[in-house]
Amino acid sequence: MRYLPYILKHLRRNWMRTGSTIVAMSICIFLFCTLQTLIRAVTFNLKSANANILVMRHAVSLVFNLPIAYKERIASVPGVTRVGIANWFGGSRRPGEFRDFFPNFAIDDAFLEMYPEYIIPPDQEQAYRQDRRGCIIARKLSVERGWNIGDTFQLESFIPPYRVGRPFEFVVRAIYDADEKRHPGTVDNLMFFHYEYLYEMTNQRAGIGTYRIQIADPAQAGAISKAVDALFENSDAQTHTETEAAFRAGFVSLAGNLAYLLNAIGLAVTFTILLVTANTMSMAVRERRTEIAVLKTLGFPSGLVMGLILTESAALGALGGALALGLSSLAIGNLTKLPFIGDAVRGFPDLGLHPLVALLGFGLAVALGVLAGLIPAFLAFRARITDLLRSA
Repeated sequence: MRYLPYILKHLRRNWMRTGSTIVAMSICIFLFCTLQTLIRAVTFNLKSANANILVMRHAVSLVFNLPIAYKERIASVPGVTRVGIANWFGGSRRPGEFRDFFPNFAIDDAFLEMYPEYIIPPDQEQAYRQDRRGCIIARKLSVERGWNIGDTFQLESFIPPYRVGRPFEFVVRAIYDADEKRHPGTVDNLMFFHYEYLYEMTNQRAGIGTYRIQIADPAQAGAISKAVDALFENSDAQTHTETEAAFRAGFVSLAGNLAYLLNAIGLAVTFTILLVTANTMSMAVRERRTEIAVLKTLGFPSGLVMGLILTESAALGALGGALALGLSSLAIGNLTKLPFIGDAVRGFPDLGLHPLVALLGFGLAVALGVLAGLIPAFLAFRARITDLLRSA
């Protein structure tokens, strides 16, 4: 602590250079913390999938729908206890504006029975079942949009088969709450409506986007998936059945190996900031050759001089890390508001800057500072007084 004023004096010596270095360091740690939080959230979303649910889609792509007649044949497979329907509707009040978008699905009654994590009051669920235009919305949507029981609104899909020349009109008949205690990671911003309504509005052109298949034994998921797909192996619309976790992972894989991509970005930025900070410390040491020579002349050991430079470098890292943690907390808290990314991480419980990620980020910032100052400090350690004065 006795040398702290000396260190702070040198940090203030060139405010422009010190400030730019701290900002560069904070950007590096900000990216590290934000990307690691994103990876944790997406990984949790995959692990929270229901092990008793299989998802069946068209073997070629989700773009193609499956026939309605498949439902009874799927239900006949041994081990299958229930078959539901879920079609991604892709509706919004302003088509093409994703700021106003929220996930919405056309479902049948069996779907709700397969997902007890959506808690719906019995009277509201009954009202929903009796109204063909009725819909179920999340409590969060009700608060954000100001929609209450009995309110009406319109949505128009961006999916061509579901564009019928006019918006779909819906009536709020039920509001669900997510059961986070027994089912952590339950998405709390969805909307559900009757598949029959979609089928009628599209003049019977709406097929089945995905079948949700509930099975009795998760250990038989692989065998049942093969048995179901074998039923339609020779049909025009072949199927691909997989676990719910694998289905979710398929969307993540559309962006490639997400974890590898994000970690590679973080590593590249970290290496760049390391070079920038090292250059800053080298310049600072070169400018203070006379001071270092005077310190050694006054009897300061070379090891102490080296320690002062490393401490100064670590201080730069610590300041950058502290700034980065503040920025990361702010950014992570708003991740759920981003289109698509928000849907991927919204189910992550208590989304925020995790203490472990924050600790790793701050430790990385200090480590980068020390590494950046290591070579300049070592050169100052080895330098002779006469060489320092001669080159000054």
